[in-house]
Amino acid sequence: MIADQVIGVQTGFKDHFSANPDGYSRYRPVYPPELFTYLASVSPGHTRAWDCATGTGQAALGLIDYFSEVIATDASRPQIDQATRKEGITYLVTRAENTPFAAHTIDMITVAQALHWFDIDAFSKEAGRVLKPRGILAVWSYNRLQIREDIDQLLRHLYGTILARYWPEERRWVEDGYAGIALPFAEIRPPPFEMKAEWDLEQLTGYLDTWSAVRAYHRGKGVHPVAMLADELSKLWGNPEQRLTVQWPLSVKIRSKNT
Repeated sequence: MIADQVIGVQTGFKDHFSANPDGYSRYRPVYPPELFTYLASVSPGHTRAWDCATGTGQAALGLIDYFSEVIATDASRPQIDQATRKEGITYLVTRAENTPFAAHTIDMITVAQALHWFDIDAFSKEAGRVLKPRGILAVWSYNRLQIREDIDQLLRHLYGTILARYWPEERRWVEDGYAGIALPFAEIRPPPFEMKAEWDLEQLTGYLDTWSAVRAYHRGKGVHPVAMLADELSKLWGNPEQRLTVQWPLSVKIRSKNT
């Protein structure tokens, strides 16, 4: 097992999340257990998984129930520092495109809500180097949340009007469900998956505060965009302790290395 360590981070890393690692850890939604059960079912081996761009470890925690070892990497040291520790998970700070892993030692690579930040060609080459024959590459993303039409309409206004100029260019890949990103290896078509949560109003606003565009707007304007809508959102929500169902459709892409 590789011990926790810092690997030299290359220049050019677009870091949109290190400024709020605690919020990211507390308020980002949890991926469905069914997703990890399915991924384990299509993986020919269960010795070592690599969760790339792990953030604070959400996907790594789902993988460790099915693999003897999970190596969870991220280019952000603050994110890794906030990651949830669990036996069998090793955290490293390193770029997705250049890792210290030996060739042909990884059974499965997962990338959750992060592929759009990568140099895709360089990452694909690295994935081909470290994956074992017939190893699995699984990437997924989730788009805008859905709660209830009146609340959704207000959040669409926040997302598409107030924050329109503040989303990173790479966000378009998430909106397209990674449809325009060419991935290596042979395609495996997964069943549909979605994320669900039961949230109160504080959890929703905490999640909105993790949006990179929210933080960019706040830095640029000196005004918090979620606070601008707080009164209207509160009226629509009602009792702030009331829990409403929040849903995100998941777009999952899976590839199997042929050799």
